[in-house]
Amino acid sequence: MTNRTPSSSGLLPMPGAPSSSWAVYTARLQSLLRHPDTKVVVAFWLFGLINNVLYVIILSAAQDLVGSVPKGVVLLADVLPSFFTKLIAPYFIHRIPYNIRVLVFIALSAVGMLMVALTPPSKSVAVKMAGVVLASLSSGGGELSFLGLTHYYGQVSLAGWGSGTGAAGLVGAGLYVVLTEWWGFSVKDSLLFSACLPVVMFVSFFVILPRGPLRDATRRKEYDALPEDEDDSSTRAPPETALLNPEPGAVIAAYPTGQHPGEAHSLAANLKRARALVVPYMMPLFLVYVAEYTINQGVAPTLLFPVEESPFREFRGFYPFYGFLYQLGVFISRSSTPFVRIRHLYVPSFLQIGNLALLILHALYFFIPSVYIIFVVIFWEGLLGGAVYVNCFAEILEKVPSEDREFSLGAATVSDSGGICVAALIGIALEPRLCAYQVAHGRDWCRQIKASHS
Repeated sequence: MTNRTPSSSGLLPMPGAPSSSWAVYTARLQSLLRHPDTKVVVAFWLFGLINNVLYVIILSAAQDLVGSVPKGVVLLADVLPSFFTKLIAPYFIHRIPYNIRVLVFIALSAVGMLMVALTPPSKSVAVKMAGVVLASLSSGGGELSFLGLTHYYGQVSLAGWGSGTGAAGLVGAGLYVVLTEWWGFSVKDSLLFSACLPVVMFVSFFVILPRGPLRDATRRKEYDALPEDEDDSSTRAPPETALLNPEPGAVIAAYPTGQHPGEAHSLAANLKRARALVVPYMMPLFLVYVAEYTINQGVAPTLLFPVEESPFREFRGFYPFYGFLYQLGVFISRSSTPFVRIRHLYVPSFLQIGNLALLILHALYFFIPSVYIIFVVIFWEGLLGGAVYVNCFAEILEKVPSEDREFSLGAATVSDSGGICVAALIGIALEPRLCAYQVAHGRDWCRQIKASHS
């Protein structure tokens, strides 16, 4: 066995070792920060954070935006445009370069948030909802585009994206509270600040993200479009390193040999690709989102206990804390793919349906003895939901053929938005019925919740 110093092995020396020094530590740290993988993870983490954080901020501000109008209006305005974007855009968005897409997403997000922030209280709620729609279009297009972009950067990019989207729930809800409650910003000023956040996406794409893999893939697509050069491998650029792409040379050929790019992206070919995604990937993702958002929107508001048996001073304290626990679980599980992989996606999806059934039964019959058990179930709900999301796309990234992968990553995103839309409609009908049942059986706690106007 050869003896290697920590420096030569790429590891930091142990403190106190002869080779340890501040210069060695700083040199290794700078090397890590300059490593292409580090930049990829940071860039995709910021993509996920900014693409999703405005969605969370809008939901957090729903009470302030629409007053007495049902909050389901805000949820649907925040989700439906994203759903239709994910449903339609994968069939044509490949014609638009990624740099143009990013600029369009930034513009839509910023303009949408400015419309929401600057609309005077005397104006119609419809104007604010139009701004929410623009931000939702940006979020939906961004999700399918950035997930498609992971095709060129491999599993490390998906790990960054998943963790960033998980963090968006915590950051978005926390940021709105910090701005409005702790720092005393008005709702208008808080939303104006949020309108500046898409600038981070510009920095991530045009400054932080290494552009080599994307440029190389673009050149290879152009190369493969020339039939007379198909067999001349000597002119091809070398494949990306295995660190950036889990499948060496996966982006050498963007299309199958002999297939013209127009044929590869025809509507018939894309519909065939989409049908192949339904059972193994899209259905478990759809099911888990229907279950968890039905819990969040329709059941959680009725999961109440006597205040003296809880850590809260009033009944309105239950729901926001459930939301925090859910988002915490989502963040942890969406950040877990470098450590834990789930191959059988239907298992956590069915477990999530079990959570929904359990919590509905408790809302009806009140048999769980402590709110702390509910806390555990809600946290578990977040873990399951985040795990299905990130592992679904990890499976696509690994198992779908290279020529179909970019489209498949984008097309599968329709499942989560579709599940949220279905859950929103279920929740609008379910929550008042659960509350009415509880009141009829002597538990009127859901009628005692009063909104905070501070």
